[in-house]
Amino acid sequence: MTKQSIQYKTADSKEEYRQIHELNYQTFVEEIPQHEENENRKLVDRFHDENTYIIAKENERIIGMIAVRATRPFSLDQKLPNLDSYLHGVDAPCEIRLLSIHPEYRKGSVFFGLIDQLIRYCLRENYDAALISGTEREWKLYLKLGFKPFGPMTGQEGAKFQPMKLTKDRFVKATQAFHRILARYEPISFLSGPVPVKNEVKEALAAPPLSHRTGAFIERMKKVRNSLTERTNARYVMVSVGTGTLANDVVAQQIKQLDKTGLILSNGEFGDRLMDHAHRTGLDFYRMQKAWNEPIDLNRVRDFLKEHPSIGWIWCVHCETSTGYLFDVEELKKIADYENVKLCLDACSSLGADPLDLSGVHIASSVSGKALASYPGLAIVFHNYVPVPDPDIPKYLDLGVYDSNQSIPYTHSTNLVHALEASLTSGDERPLGAFMMELRNVLGNQGLKVLGDHSYSNGIVTIALPDYISQQSFGDRLKKNGIFINYESSYLARRNWVQIALMGDVDSNHLLRLGEVINRVLSSENLLKVKQS
Repeated sequence: MTKQSIQYKTADSKEEYRQIHELNYQTFVEEIPQHEENENRKLVDRFHDENTYIIAKENERIIGMIAVRATRPFSLDQKLPNLDSYLHGVDAPCEIRLLSIHPEYRKGSVFFGLIDQLIRYCLRENYDAALISGTEREWKLYLKLGFKPFGPMTGQEGAKFQPMKLTKDRFVKATQAFHRILARYEPISFLSGPVPVKNEVKEALAAPPLSHRTGAFIERMKKVRNSLTERTNARYVMVSVGTGTLANDVVAQQIKQLDKTGLILSNGEFGDRLMDHAHRTGLDFYRMQKAWNEPIDLNRVRDFLKEHPSIGWIWCVHCETSTGYLFDVEELKKIADYENVKLCLDACSSLGADPLDLSGVHIASSVSGKALASYPGLAIVFHNYVPVPDPDIPKYLDLGVYDSNQSIPYTHSTNLVHALEASLTSGDERPLGAFMMELRNVLGNQGLKVLGDHSYSNGIVTIALPDYISQQSFGDRLKKNGIFINYESSYLARRNWVQIALMGDVDSNHLLRLGEVINRVLSSENLLKVKQS
């Protein structure tokens, strides 16, 4: 199981308590014979009303739990009448009980996720020691996490326990141990591609492939295309096997058919790449090129169009992925409409992350493997006109051929289309705007310089590291802790920048762990203070 599909929380509903009683029965009646069997196969703990349950859920199913309670007497008081003699210097202990994880999840990271959440809870409640009865089979693991045994073993044959405690001064060390273990079990990707995907998307990709000529696949492609046009208000869309680069080559060929001079706007790596596409296609164009991350004044764009009435099209990147800068598409549409020019967009990074209304846009490119949270490999081109096949266009780049063949003129990847369909219909809207605000606050509180503000993309944030920190070293250290960010691209390395993308399947737990790892890396005594050459 992947962390993306598992939620950790405090139980607070009748349904969650019902499942807790069932899991309690399965573990402490059927598996570990501590209690008598009963007909309803539920075990309500005797301290249930005083327990706080930390649970792990996959969708709506509880797959793991642990209970914490601070009211004396503890269950250990009954097993060790002289319990206080082992608690010198402890003023506010709590007892941890009822650790239970469904068998199929015990080899993963659910245990560490529960303990990690438990430690957070103990720190919030200001407990200075956590007591636990560790089973014989888990004794070594508890030792590794910072628990120390005390007193004699308790219980009966087949259900023996070792009293153990974790004191507050060891909480931090224990948390570091959790993160080291979690890094091995569950790395978290904040890359802008490939992005982490939901389980249903993985399952769709793994389904048996279909012939691209079958009615079932043609219907699936139609459903995907309808979903994409409904999401963007575009009239038509093409879905092809390929990347964003291919999609932009298709767009360039269509712009060429306009047979007019154009204007390309650029203030970053991907705007510069549009100019390269234009050069290779033989387009005639002006450029309005600013330094990276420097805003482009749209009033200047309007004036430039008036000064050059021969211009028939504008091409720009909606979300400049290298910085997170977001062009105001609505204002650009107004300008294009008033000046009677065609607006063309690269929406590879913005589709799925930022508001995108393509009505009034001539043509736009995108991809499956970024903020749509599916796998890379599908090039997407939106258009608001009916293209005509043109023998002068390379066949694979001819939008008219795709449009006249329901987007399936050639062999297609039925698996990738199936995966994209799953991502588009997964149902839950990711609150990327709220996540980005949370992320910007976390980074700002750690003293990191972040490009832009709330007007930038919800999908990606760029950090300009200070000169005394090597971005290579910073990225490597996060990777060792199981956190993957963008830092290995040459254009980032040249500027000592790193990037964190929220384009895939991310949640608040991921952001919490990201913040903790960044804080530990920045606080590390041996963090490089001089950039590596």
